[in-house]
Amino acid sequence: MAKRKRRAFTPEFKTEVVLEALTGESSQAELCRRHNLSEDQVSKWKQQFLENAVSVFTTTDKQSSKDAERIAHLERLVGRMAVAMDIQKKALTFLD
Repeated sequence: MAKRKRRAFTPEFKTEVVLEALTGESSQAELCRRHNLSEDQVSKWKQQFLENAVSVFTTTDKQSSKDAERIAHLERLVGRMAVAMDIQKKALTFLD
């Protein structure tokens, strides 16, 4: 007998199902019947969703400070290049 392949669900689909369950648009049992899912699966998705919801509101201070440092470095570099170009332009006018 051939094994049945496991179904793979996209994160978008899981989010849609969980949000529908949490908002009360449909009961969990109704969602399970409509999408041919087990109630345990939907419960696990809800639990994962609620556990990871905090990460949506956490700040990315480390990333922001790294980005700010990178931007400052690039601005200094652009400034140096602009000064070097001005010097080259003035040198060319003296040579002509």
